[in-house]
Amino acid sequence: MFKNVIFDLGGVVVDFKPHDFLLEHFFDAKVEQMVYDITFGSEEWPLLDAGEITRQHGNEIMMEKARKAGCAFEVQSVLDDWIRSLRTRGRTYDIMKRLHKMGFRLFYLSNIPEDALAYLKQQEFFALFEGGVASCQVHINKPDPRIYSALMRYYSLSPEETIFVDDTKENAAAAVELGITGIQYKGSGSLIKALNQCGIPLKGHLLWK
Repeated sequence: MFKNVIFDLGGVVVDFKPHDFLLEHFFDAKVEQMVYDITFGSEEWPLLDAGEITRQHGNEIMMEKARKAGCAFEVQSVLDDWIRSLRTRGRTYDIMKRLHKMGFRLFYLSNIPEDALAYLKQQEFFALFEGGVASCQVHINKPDPRIYSALMRYYSLSPEETIFVDDTKENAAAAVELGITGIQYKGSGSLIKALNQCGIPLKGHLLWK
């Protein structure tokens, strides 16, 4: 019987689509790719997620690359604005509220830098979480099994009682390797269907289909 549901944050609970964000800013695929390679696609980004470098240090490195590439203005605008693109996904929030009302314990497990985590902690949905583990806190990124084990151990969760939802197939599969039921998030409708298959009926309790 399931008692716990763990949610990834970016791409599940909040929007995180770097390429879409960049294209909306620049309307130019060439510029978008260049800026992506320096920011979200850089070597520094996973280090920020893992808390291995500070935001100040990471930004300094990315801005140095941007100056050499002739796109300092564009990169600076992204570094200034990207956190505000992490908008709450209303339908996922509805699912979370219903699960919470049904008595499920909700947790988060996310690859996320410190500044983004601090920003999300201010959002309304965060109060539904009993706890969680962020990569920046334990210096480990998904899909490394150690980050999953850290959350399970810290909150005394049993794998057979736990569901993990992540938009990345590799991350969901890593949970399965530990005996956790992994669901790859492909949208709110598919999540409801997957939860129904786990014996958690939600559809009839939500205001949308």
